[in-house]
Amino acid sequence: MEWVLSDELGLRASLGAAVSWGAAVAMVAGGAAPYIPQYLHIRRNADPDGFSLYVCLALLLANTLRILFWFGKRYEMPLLIQSIIMNITMFIMIHLCVSVQKKNQIIQARERIFTDMERKYFWAWTDFQSYVDCMLVFSVIGATITYFLIGLPIFVETIGFLAVFTEAMIGAPQISKNHQNKSTEGMSLSMVIMWLCGDVFKTVYFLVRSAPPQFWFCGSLQILLDIVILFQVWLYRHKTAAARRARRGD
Repeated sequence: MEWVLSDELGLRASLGAAVSWGAAVAMVAGGAAPYIPQYLHIRRNADPDGFSLYVCLALLLANTLRILFWFGKRYEMPLLIQSIIMNITMFIMIHLCVSVQKKNQIIQARERIFTDMERKYFWAWTDFQSYVDCMLVFSVIGATITYFLIGLPIFVETIGFLAVFTEAMIGAPQISKNHQNKSTEGMSLSMVIMWLCGDVFKTVYFLVRSAPPQFWFCGSLQILLDIVILFQVWLYRHKTAAARRARRGD
């Protein structure tokens, strides 16, 4: 009897470890997965205009802050790894968009770079290196401030809140882009659906794993913005369909 009970407990522990490991892997890979269909969509159509690069900015800021937050409050390692992978993913997306925009230029426009310090063209530069330089400056300044103030709990908690709040707002630039175009043409619907599924999973994960309150609160906000974008897909469906027919030459 004791042998059977011990075996059953061992099986439960193994299943629990497998589920925990699977959830961790999903957290690490799931953040970048939604951008695969958007990346393929831009490459296939050679048109990055329907995707807002401010989504990349929001995620780069959020994940850089979340990495800094880890040094003050050691949350789970999968979340830290996810932040690093997300930053790499966003740079890949920016590189694609900048490259496609350059190829689409019929008349060579004036180069706009980070060191020009023109507020009008912030995050609308014409070379990829400018985006890298901007984030390097932000990271160095953020790391320096964190180094000196990491002993203050209120500072650490503020970094954590800013990180997850900024990430929660990644849908806002896309909502603005769709509203401006009165269309969702150029935006991958698969990306948004994967956003929603990932955000629901992520928020539940935060609650189950007792992550800091900032994480699950802002995850809920993220779900709300995903729903707004899906509403825009329905609202602008006729103009989006017309834009697609025009692009195909129908």
